[in-house]
Amino acid sequence: MQTSKTFSIHFWLNTAKRKNGIAPVYARVTVNGKRAEISLKRYQSVTSWDPKTKRAKPRTPNAPALNAYLDQVYANLLGCQKQLLSEFKLITSRAIKARYLGEDENQKTLLELVDYHNATMKTVLKHGTLKNYYSTERYIKRFLKAKIKSSDIYLKQLSYSFIIDFEQYLRKGPSINKGQPLHNNGVMKHLERLKKLMNLSLQLEWIEKDPFVRFKLKFTKYQREYLSETELQIFEAGILKEAHHINVRDVFVFSCYTGLSYTDVRSLTDHNIVRGIDGDYWIFTQREKTAQPVKIPLLDKALDIIKKYDNGVEHNSKLLPVFSNQKTNAYLKEITAQFEISKNISFHSARHTFATTVTLSNGVPIETVSKLLGHSKLSTTQVYARVIEQKVSADIRNLRMKLNNKTFNQKSQQISTN
Repeated sequence: MQTSKTFSIHFWLNTAKRKNGIAPVYARVTVNGKRAEISLKRYQSVTSWDPKTKRAKPRTPNAPALNAYLDQVYANLLGCQKQLLSEFKLITSRAIKARYLGEDENQKTLLELVDYHNATMKTVLKHGTLKNYYSTERYIKRFLKAKIKSSDIYLKQLSYSFIIDFEQYLRKGPSINKGQPLHNNGVMKHLERLKKLMNLSLQLEWIEKDPFVRFKLKFTKYQREYLSETELQIFEAGILKEAHHINVRDVFVFSCYTGLSYTDVRSLTDHNIVRGIDGDYWIFTQREKTAQPVKIPLLDKALDIIKKYDNGVEHNSKLLPVFSNQKTNAYLKEITAQFEISKNISFHSARHTFATTVTLSNGVPIETVSKLLGHSKLSTTQVYARVIEQKVSADIRNLRMKLNNKTFNQKSQQISTN
């Protein structure tokens, strides 16, 4: 399909704008008789310009540099025309100019991508997750201003070196929250979000090559703290004087026996407590983070805590009095200090305690634990499931007994046959 009959590029001095004998240099693109003019932000003496060759006269001082620049512009404009042809786009002088200046629809910027993502994901991502993307956006803007000296950058300019430079900026640059400087996993989280943005850009066909292709995210694995059986007993039975400490301890212990996260416990109402197929009380809810439905049979200790805070108000009232996440974690640190438990316990530790101490170490299969935790993949549960040494010892003891019994039975059979 023929998209144009004529196509030409030439350079000229805009003498209408000359001052003191100096005029700006322009490029003119002509397609099918229609022109588009581009200011090249270069200036040249009118007397040093050759209108026939449309270049600076060779013997003038700055001629070599200017002429080399014009040759590069010429090649770039030709390249824009070839790109449009290969993309089966309509070839016009304005289309070539827009492609050259990076103003056409194919020349999206990084912050345009961020804005598009945040706008389209408002109804998809949870508020907390979207908040994290806003933090990453702030770091990107700071980085562009500090290192690139620009307010934005074209997506097609992003490269492996851009990712490396951004990583180093996150590691060494100022933190948004001065009280919480970025550690390795915090840096990796911001890079992980940028990587997801690049994947979106690929899907939208805004870029052809992913700058993250050779980059590997390297998270540091940490063992989350949890309470051992003895520590959990201390936590349950320990004497506390302050009412807010007692309240937080009860809600934390409730989570230790249900495996629910802070957000899921906070959102529970009387409506979530129902009779299960076995006639006992269950929690029927949906995980805030993943929207996975969760059905949890209530253990006696969890049920006792519900009864303790049952004040007989309307059916949809909150099941338990839960402080803010920040206050809850602050009070938990005070409680563990009073009980002389030398562990950095947060509310999320209750979920790990449920998985490790309450269920797995008592012989509950990991498949069941995974279902109780509301995980869609077993591999996610394995992050929580640290089988403690006592359980390993008990399992091996049982295995040893079974093997010894088999050996004894085999010898007995041999004796009887002889």
